[in-house]
Amino acid sequence: MDEKTMVSDTLTGINGELKMYAEYISQSEDPKLKQTLKQMRNKAEAAQEQIYQIAREKSYYVPAAPASREEIEQVRSLFKPESML
Repeated sequence: MDEKTMVSDTLTGINGELKMYAEYISQSEDPKLKQTLKQMRNKAEAAQEQIYQIAREKSYYVPAAPASREEIEQVRSLFKPESML
């Protein structure tokens, strides 16, 4: 297995973990468990960012181009209270 595949697999795994933490946090009633899950999620997010940085440095991952002002305004308009009726 080459390095690019390993980086990709690692990111896929971390992304799956983050989805799992989000689900568990939202379903947890126990404040201590919820806090522990949030701490675990934060560590996973930090690891994800480190791996993404490595992937960007090695050109394994190329982020999308920045959104234009028009695109940003279009998305914002979707979330204005009057558009949510």
